[in-house]
Amino acid sequence: MIPPLSIEVALSSQPYSVLIGKGSLDQLGPLIRSSGVAAATKVLVVTNPVVEGFYGQRALESLRRAELEPSLLVLDAGEDQKTPASVALIHDAAQARRLERSSLIVALGGGVVGDMAGFAAATWLRGIAVVQVPTTLLAMVDASIGGKTGVNHPGGKNLIGAFHQPRLVLIDPSTLVTLPEREFRAGMAEVIKYGVIGDPQLFSELEAAGDLSSLEAVGDSLLQRLLERSAAAKARVVAADEREGGLRAILNYGHTLGHVVETLCGYGTYLHGEAVALGMVAAGELAVAMGLWSPAEQQRQCALIAKAGLPLQLPPLDPEAVLLTLQSDKKVRSGQVRFVLPNAIGEVQIRNDVGADQILELLSTRGGEPG
Repeated sequence: MIPPLSIEVALSSQPYSVLIGKGSLDQLGPLIRSSGVAAATKVLVVTNPVVEGFYGQRALESLRRAELEPSLLVLDAGEDQKTPASVALIHDAAQARRLERSSLIVALGGGVVGDMAGFAAATWLRGIAVVQVPTTLLAMVDASIGGKTGVNHPGGKNLIGAFHQPRLVLIDPSTLVTLPEREFRAGMAEVIKYGVIGDPQLFSELEAAGDLSSLEAVGDSLLQRLLERSAAAKARVVAADEREGGLRAILNYGHTLGHVVETLCGYGTYLHGEAVALGMVAAGELAVAMGLWSPAEQQRQCALIAKAGLPLQLPPLDPEAVLLTLQSDKKVRSGQVRFVLPNAIGEVQIRNDVGADQILELLSTRGGEPG
């Protein structure tokens, strides 16, 4: 196997590597050993039933070959399962397996598994190591990198959580062959996001490509570049602002109204990436209305989102419920909702002056009253 490409997340306190390479899942154990992550031998692998069926045994066998002692916990999949109760099941498994402070949790799956396993690692014995092994495109380019962990609350998405950086992120692109096309398209939303917030060259490359709505259409060569550029972009921002004190907030582009869609429509109605795509369209409309960027740039963004097979039209939402849910957003400061809005392809700014009247106007034009 060709050694995986390494992208460094250069944190001052505890830097770590993002390794990208086809077939690297079979080297999980040796790579954990060589990186010095596991001081002890006990490893709890957290996954979901679908991923376990495809990749669970491969992960366990690799860990055993490295003379680690793995055990497996399989949790139900889905955003609606991302709850404190699910994290309690991981804590129960950690206690039953006698995980120590030098033990390790491995998150094998998509963003839901990664968020829950990361939060459990952050809170077990006041924090043990976690290794992220993402198997969805969205988790590979975004959720697995940066240390944001947590679960949902009925009042909003990811309101319960902690910053807990992984010790290693291992990306094996070959695991995407078993990913449903809808999930692949959802991951493309986060790739497009990186183009809008800071990488106009990536955006242009996506525009020049053909169909972006499936793994087969994207192809190996472009996929590798998308993974590398997205992971490198996320790594740069996280290294500059680990706990979202400033710059890192730009990574929330499309997420403010995207989280509202997820919350009000019910988790699972829209996949996270689908909701982010809707949020990017909405943010672009707000930017046009505020004179921050042009209708032509908004059209370029919408065309790219459509080319990835993602939705463009907000669903009917109750306006008052939208305003109330926005006030529960983690990014609210002194009662003001912070929006990430685009200035140009490759450049965004953080604004706290978006008024309720502008949001209501947006809903009337892009979504409308609930029917």
